Amino acid sequence: MADVQTMFSNAFLKQRSDVLVAVGVVIVVMMLIVPLPVVVLDTLMSLNLVFALLTILITLYIKNALEFSVFPTLLLVVTVYGLALNVSSTRLILSQGEEFDGRIIQAFSSFVVGAAGTEGLVIGLIIFIIIIAVQFIVITKGATRVAEVAARFTLDSLPGKQMAIEQEYSSGAITEEESTKRKLDLEREVDFYGAMDGASKFVQGNVRVGLLITAVNIVGGIVVGMTIHGESFTAALNTYISLAIGDGLVTQFPALIISTATGLIVTRSISEETFGTDLTQQFTGQARIYWIATAFLFALSLLPGFPWYILMPLAGLSGLLAWRLGRRQVTEEREAAEAEPKPKEEPQQMSPVAPLDPLSLELGYGLVPLVDKDKGAELLDRITRIRREAALELGLVVPRIRIIDNMRLEPSEYTFKIRGVEVGRAKIKMGYYLCINPGGDREDVPGEATTDPAFGLPAKWITEEYRDQAERAGYTVVDSPSIIATHLTELLKRNSADILGRQEVKSMLDTLRRDYPAVVEDVQGALSLGEIQKVLQGLLREQVSIRNLVVILETLADYGNITKDSSFLVEKVRQALKRQISLQYADDDKSMKVITLDPSLEQRIIDSRVETAGGVVPALQPDVQRAWINALLNSVQQARSQGVFPLILCSEAARPLVKASAQRDLPDLVVLSAPEIVSEVKVESIGEISIEE
Repeated sequence: MADVQTMFSNAFLKQRSDVLVAVGVVIVVMMLIVPLPVVVLDTLMSLNLVFALLTILITLYIKNALEFSVFPTLLLVVTVYGLALNVSSTRLILSQGEEFDGRIIQAFSSFVVGAAGTEGLVIGLIIFIIIIAVQFIVITKGATRVAEVAARFTLDSLPGKQMAIEQEYSSGAITEEESTKRKLDLEREVDFYGAMDGASKFVQGNVRVGLLITAVNIVGGIVVGMTIHGESFTAALNTYISLAIGDGLVTQFPALIISTATGLIVTRSISEETFGTDLTQQFTGQARIYWIATAFLFALSLLPGFPWYILMPLAGLSGLLAWRLGRRQVTEEREAAEAEPKPKEEPQQMSPVAPLDPLSLELGYGLVPLVDKDKGAELLDRITRIRREAALELGLVVPRIRIIDNMRLEPSEYTFKIRGVEVGRAKIKMGYYLCINPGGDREDVPGEATTDPAFGLPAKWITEEYRDQAERAGYTVVDSPSIIATHLTELLKRNSADILGRQEVKSMLDTLRRDYPAVVEDVQGALSLGEIQKVLQGLLREQVSIRNLVVILETLADYGNITKDSSFLVEKVRQALKRQISLQYADDDKSMKVITLDPSLEQRIIDSRVETAGGVVPALQPDVQRAWINALLNSVQQARSQGVFPLILCSEAARPLVKASAQRDLPDLVVLSAPEIVSEVKVESIGEISIEE
């Protein structure tokens, strides 16, 4: 009930504030047209003064400009509001003349000036001109220039800042949520300074118009007073100059405060604290400067003609401040020294749990430039794209990959580990290109023979001078970051099942629960988290994307109450994803070339089925197993020689057994069952595997 009341209260406050803003805008527009009573004019002018004061106070207390992001729009509204007050006051001054009873304007024209009569008019006119000059030449022009430069440099530095955020995210220094927040803050910062660059022009225009309105009030007032009100030239001059100066001061004084706030907010872009905090910290950081100031004030007080009775007390205050700051610095240094941990002779107790990094890429010191921000950090950008592509292709959110420089590796060596266990290692030559022959007879290119670390293909290390020649000959030429990135991509695909842990599955279910709570609750009621994990790992192990998690969970909910056998559940999920699987291996014409099994061989494999703790496996006789694998290797080799990607098609019962029996010799073999192929995909058999009795 309390939450509902709070919600309605917030909605009411938001609606009321929107209404007040709309009413305020209407009032400002009406002020330009409808004459206002003197009391209303005094009230609105008082509000203008208070609002300007509040604005500069907010500017002083914010830590960064984005905390007052409404300021550019506010600057426009306040400028129009001030001009509307000018128009309203001009109308009343010209129409009422000596009978004008605006207290705020009269107070500024007499009390603020501090004198009456001609002397007050002259002083008031001089003060008004000084305020206009200071505001226009110093504050407004400077703030406009700072806003312009800040907008330009903020926009120019945007790509570099975004790249830095991506690099920190790739290296695991920040989370994805923090990375998104920082990028949004950057966009808001660019928008803010761009808006400030334009809004500061309103302040310049406001100063010019204020000066023009004051001149019009003086000239027009004298003309109206002498021709309409029948006043003498002297009386009209005294009346309208006094009121024009008061009107100009009461309008330009808030404008001066707003201009100062504009300068403050655009010059505080590098600060992370309030103005008062920064001022205190930076003016009390060094005691020696106050000792120097003390000596200077004391020497100045001894010179003839200087007010020693002022300079000596100031020197004493400066010396006292220097002494106190010196004591504070000594105390802080001593406390810092005491707070430093003392080396202990006895060994420190280690944590009972030392968690390993989910994924880590360890580099020899010769490869460190590939991840150095000062040298472009090409590899970091590629790793970010790899993680994104893995999420789109396999549906697996790859954890952050921690990059470590390992001095125990050779300078040009790198290794990739999953939870501290190495799954891949290779060496590369910095400054060289890897030239890979995709197949066929090609012109020979000079280079050092090697092997492609990602696919094991024969390759050569070549220099820059042979790069064009190799590309023209049809070789695939890749640089060092691309070699590591490609190898890393293949390792992630091959070991995707090992990357998916229970915590990752839990995070996936929690995320899906927001949009599909019924599906998640249903499947968790039928299967445990570990059983769901085994099914997802079984799919990833055969490169089946788990991105369509809703269909997977719905299928598990349907069959989870029947059996907990992960092999059976994997087959049913594969059949539910048959369109995805069929299109994954079909060509552009939606046709699929497959190799089938001799029915007798397939039945022997099915009959050899054995249930184990790790799932079902075939238990063929050794001689039958050798014959079956030899026949399989021959058929696959023959298909590859024809330029065909070999697929094995068998029955649903035989599919997991065929895959398990060939896992050691052909780990990348694709085995499909008949229920996994949709009707619109045309299946063409290019051979049949059989073994002799």
